Amino acid sequence: MGIHVGVLAVQGDFEKHIKAVRKCQPKAQITEVRTPEQMDGLTHLIIPGGESTTVGLLLERYGLGEAIQNAAKAGLPIWGTCMGMIMMASSVAGRDQYSLNLLDITVERNAFGAQVHSFEEEMQITGLHEPLMAVFIRAPIVTEVGEEVEVLATINDKVVAVRQGNRLGTSFHPELTDDTRLHEWFLSWS
Repeated sequence: MGIHVGVLAVQGDFEKHIKAVRKCQPKAQITEVRTPEQMDGLTHLIIPGGESTTVGLLLERYGLGEAIQNAAKAGLPIWGTCMGMIMMASSVAGRDQYSLNLLDITVERNAFGAQVHSFEEEMQITGLHEPLMAVFIRAPIVTEVGEEVEVLATINDKVVAVRQGNRLGTSFHPELTDDTRLHEWFLSWS
């Protein structure tokens, strides 16, 4: 069976992730996931950036959140970028919002400031041999990590990338660069 990547497509920057997957895995089957039924047969799922309150309401309302949680329990590799990491967190500091509870972390939304404070930073990520250019846009940070969570990257002592088993969370947007190494690494997971 080949790679079948789902990209959550209810809101946010899903098209750029699809382009990145196509670039590094041209033969991969890709599904824009909008319904629980579209989770069937996936080998990987990417939850892109967007607006976490809106996406949380949609996931809860249409049963897609439960389908994602069930797929995670069955071992599906899942990667959340920016808002996706917020959705995967077990807790969001100072907020009571819907969560998939897939990463044993607490996140702080918009930790680097508003959209005007967006920036790029070259950083080292555990799992990649060479540094990666990371794009931060209203990015969250991880303020607490559980025992089973591995910190993969920090910037100014702030945690911006974590892994817990087959689940990956990044504060930044690798899909906004031409570097597909993080996508390639994630798609190598089974």
